[in-house]
Amino acid sequence: MINSVTNGIKGMSPGRIKKLQGKIAGAGMEAAIVLYSRDVFYYTGTAQPSVLLITPKEFHLFIRRGYDFAITDGRIRLNKDNLSNESRLEMVSNKLKEWKVTKGVVGLELDIMPAETYLKWLELLPNFQIVNVSPLILEQRMKKDVDEIALIRKACHVMDAGHMRALEVLEEGTTELELSAAIEHAHRRAGDEGATIIRHPDFCAGTAMVSSGTNLCKVSGIVNSLGGVGLSAAVPIGASLKKIMRGEPIVIDKAVLHDGYYADQSRTYVIGKASSDIRSLFYSLKDVSDYVIANLTDGVKCDEIYRLAWQRSQELGLKDYFQDLGSGKIANFIAHGVGLEANELPLVMRDNHSTIHNGYVLSVEMHIMHPGYGAVKLEDMVLITNHGAEILSVSPRELFEVER
Repeated sequence: MINSVTNGIKGMSPGRIKKLQGKIAGAGMEAAIVLYSRDVFYYTGTAQPSVLLITPKEFHLFIRRGYDFAITDGRIRLNKDNLSNESRLEMVSNKLKEWKVTKGVVGLELDIMPAETYLKWLELLPNFQIVNVSPLILEQRMKKDVDEIALIRKACHVMDAGHMRALEVLEEGTTELELSAAIEHAHRRAGDEGATIIRHPDFCAGTAMVSSGTNLCKVSGIVNSLGGVGLSAAVPIGASLKKIMRGEPIVIDKAVLHDGYYADQSRTYVIGKASSDIRSLFYSLKDVSDYVIANLTDGVKCDEIYRLAWQRSQELGLKDYFQDLGSGKIANFIAHGVGLEANELPLVMRDNHSTIHNGYVLSVEMHIMHPGYGAVKLEDMVLITNHGAEILSVSPRELFEVER
């Protein structure tokens, strides 16, 4: 059932490192030190605990644990001269001395680095000014190469396995948790690696986020969207023990990780026939989503896409319900990047003036919350190409009415 892409992805090679070398040189950095597992994996092909040291001319990967595993799992495309089995962080500063790099500016991933680790690097690099290299890395990661896009396409097929399972098991009286477990089981059998990773030091989410009926209007602060209420106050996100009732909207939101890359998708379901009001809400939402996707082209700015989404929602009379989170709050984005993390740059929001380019993969994610009818949601994976936006999601973009 697991149909993985074969190991040995061409893109995971010194080619990506060479691009970063140009970026750090242009930013006036003498070196960059990369420790975050997703970034290390992006540049080297291993997620084993490692330190990747890069200067504009040299690079070296210190594999701190799991060296034998890393060099035999088929992904690393680095010359053995650029690798070492070394756990001591002081050897990184020694390597800089060997390269005659003894002062200047060094970049660290300050957005994700624990304070204790930062203080350790201050000790190891007393003659260096430390700056944040993460913006350069995240900028590079936004544009996906052909190998990354192929893996994301695979993840979208894994995602569809959960959707198909939901259609098989949905029936009145099923709890949100039971539905979530069935979906997750289908995803794992199809190749989901079962981890939810975003660039945040204190994010916790596990099972498929299933929410139904009145729970759809109870919005946790964990995610800025409809995420369910969870099983307890300890993890207030995801499925609950609420029984799903006939006629009420059900939203399933899940990110699946396959061979290192994510797909993110939301669909709306109803057991039995949906009321005319719910149908109207959903297909109005789909209209907004279609409009956004039609305008996603190379060179468009994030804030312009955000403005177009709101413009279209107001034309459809959805001003009070579009992206509503209750209590006067609204979701502040309508799309986000997806790749090595379930949520990454760019964030398509009002105040983001950055530009969308070919090769970006976005999750176009919007919802409508109505106090009288509940909520509906639609989320799709989209690739920006020379010919406009291509929808990568495999599951149909419809309101699903399930009848036993």
